[in-house]
Amino acid sequence: MSEPAVAPSPLIPIPRGPVPVAPPTPARRLIEIHLDGKSVSVPEGSTILDATRSQGIDTPTLCYLETLAPVNVCRVCVVELEGSRTLVPACSRKAEPGMEIHTDSERVRLSRRLVLEFLASTVDVSTAPALQAYMKQYSARPERFGDQAETVSQPPKIDNDLYVRDYSKCILCYKCVEACGLDAQNTFAISVAGRGFSAHIATEYDVPLPESACVYCGNCIAVCPTGALMFKSEYDMRGAGTWDESRQTRADTICPYCGVGCTLTVHEQDGNIVRVTSPLDHSVTQGNLCIKGRFGWQFVQIK
Repeated sequence: MSEPAVAPSPLIPIPRGPVPVAPPTPARRLIEIHLDGKSVSVPEGSTILDATRSQGIDTPTLCYLETLAPVNVCRVCVVELEGSRTLVPACSRKAEPGMEIHTDSERVRLSRRLVLEFLASTVDVSTAPALQAYMKQYSARPERFGDQAETVSQPPKIDNDLYVRDYSKCILCYKCVEACGLDAQNTFAISVAGRGFSAHIATEYDVPLPESACVYCGNCIAVCPTGALMFKSEYDMRGAGTWDESRQTRADTICPYCGVGCTLTVHEQDGNIVRVTSPLDHSVTQGNLCIKGRFGWQFVQIK
């Protein structure tokens, strides 16, 4: 008969095995393109946006995010490519050897300015700081389309205690749809419904959010560039006139709810937590959290 198995003594530490290490990423060959008359070498497979950013060229983006698949809908990143009939989106167009690209020509600036004017004349951009900065940079004047040009004016949807949907601020960048779908959460609670001027972000059959497949991870809030999706705490404070980011501090900590080790960035104002985000460049979360990490901090402030 074989010897009975004996469990190792908890008093004797078991030697640690080697720490697993990801294999190195294979090197990509370099290709040469021309940006604004300057010869630039970039790794094969890079986008034009990757190339411009590597050279410190400020290329505006609204629908693009490093962790999401590019959807090419905002069109503010367009550049002029010699030999192309139309301007091309820098966020998705792959760099090819010998490309001659102009990132700041008059044609490019005109296109970007018009896109910004169209957006700002149809939606409320009061809580979209990046878009407002681009408007100033490109001298956009949305007021020339008239005061009554808004096409999506509607009341905010407040049907839960965690976040508010104000689609009068939505520019249909699709970021929330991508974050809710294959790129992050795989919940598919929201999508784009309708066509043309009737296109809008909606739950299935436009049911209230609590009746949808939403799991309240809040990853859609994290990627929204205009404030169309907003923490209920922030929405209430803005309504009361007390929201002031200049008085807020940020501190990173680790989520206490499970062993995954997600990094939380806690936003504090006047001694109270006002919202929680996560760093986009963190290897564990990439900006994503679950309902506990993003919204489960109210107990800290219960008195």
